[in-house]
This record gives sequence, C-alpha cells and structure tokens, in this order.
Amino acid sequence: MENDNISKAHKLMMLNRKSMEITGVEDVISFDTKEVLLETTMGILTIKGEDLKVNRLSIEKGELEIEGTVDSMEYSEISSYKRKKESMLKRMFK
Repeated sequence: MENDNISKAHKLMMLNRKSMEITGVEDVISFDTKEVLLETTMGILTIKGEDLKVNRLSIEKGELEIEGTVDSMEYSEISSYKRKKESMLKRMFK
C-alpha cells in the first residue's frame, strides 16, 4: 500500500529547460516533437516546446523522461480535457 502512494506522487524536475523527469504519470495521451500531453495524478499536463523526445516511459511506475527545449507547461483538470473531446454538437444539445 505504501508503494502505491509513492508511485502516485506527482513530481516534476526540469534541468535548464532541456530535460525533464516526471513521476505520477498515469497515461500518455499524445506526443510529438512540439507537444506532449500527459494524464498525471494532478490533472492533464501539456508540455510544449521544440524537438521534444520521450526518452524513458514506465506507466507501471508512473515515470517519464523528456528531452528537448521546453517552452511552456500547463495543467488542466481531467474533466475539462474529456469535455474538449466531445463533439461540438453533443455539447450544444445537452
């Protein structure tokens, strides 16, 4: 039980805007060289930059390493991300 709490803790360490180590990662929603979209224990994390590369990923451990130039990071609630995925018509007729 204690190991579960440790693996779910969210921590983000960045060095010189060139490399990041992130824990508490529950899922990688999408990634390319300009944007990485993650579901973390603290919400959806969007990382934008240039030449972004996922070097190491362990969903079981909730760990991720990214290299590249980081321009911005933004957190949002998981519910707001799921809402964005709904079609515009579906939201209009609710």
